[in-house]
Amino acid sequence: MKRRDFLQKSALALAGTAALSSELLALKPKKGIVGIQLYSIRDDMKKDPLANLKKVAEMGYTDVEHANYINRKFYGYSAKEFRKILDDLGLKMPSGHTVMGSKHWDEAKNDFTDSWKQTVEDAAICGQKYVISPSLDISMRKDLDQLKHFMDVFNKSGELCQKSGMKFGYHNHDFEFSLKLSSVRVYDIIMQNTDPKLVAQQLDIGNMYGGGGRALDLLAQYPGRFELMHVKDEIKSESEHGGWESSILGVGVIGTKEVIEVGRKMGGTKYFIIEQESYQGKAPLDAMKEDLAIMKKWGY
Repeated sequence: MKRRDFLQKSALALAGTAALSSELLALKPKKGIVGIQLYSIRDDMKKDPLANLKKVAEMGYTDVEHANYINRKFYGYSAKEFRKILDDLGLKMPSGHTVMGSKHWDEAKNDFTDSWKQTVEDAAICGQKYVISPSLDISMRKDLDQLKHFMDVFNKSGELCQKSGMKFGYHNHDFEFSLKLSSVRVYDIIMQNTDPKLVAQQLDIGNMYGGGGRALDLLAQYPGRFELMHVKDEIKSESEHGGWESSILGVGVIGTKEVIEVGRKMGGTKYFIIEQESYQGKAPLDAMKEDLAIMKKWGY
């Protein structure tokens, strides 16, 4: 073989190897499904939902989580209209936040009100896998027996969601860790009185910090219970969440990268929803773009 032919064939072989390596790298599976909690850009969504959903899609987000369902409308659109908007933008909405309170359960009928049934129905239309209640009525935080009874309602909501191929879920704040009823931490009451087959937990790793909750401790205490996670980091604050506020991932005290890795390996976490509620002078959309880049760098 002539030297020139040898060099040409060697160069082609190297190019082919590089291309194959690039393809294999591109095919490397991500560690989980990453989404954005739209509350992170709440003011932008209030002004122009369509334009800002488009911006989110252009950033590289493929999944969103809503935080606005009022009078059977998502950000002003019916369930069918909002589903079409998402589909047209190539977005999915596996989960959404709608508070389920005492007003949604009719004790006399031992059944849910039409309002909650419609909430579940509309969530299914939008393609949700999880209907998540992001808080707990203050009235339910005063008495142990009353809270246990409401956890039965949580389980029943799970049964209702299951009929539509979904699962009910709960998202914590900070009070669940700072408040005790009959010497038992509220979060433990929730975990010990809900059926994992019916009620998923969305662990907000930032909100809990000011109330004394630590994500790694929870993941160890309740392995496999956290199907979803709100991915956050926290820095000192003068006003929010017991002296802490959310920040760009990786700059605060949470140890976010380690927490999400443990969540993936031990917690059963598949959905990693980025949420940032404070921005330290950055535009919310810019912060969310930066957070997504960090998650991608971490392999998500």
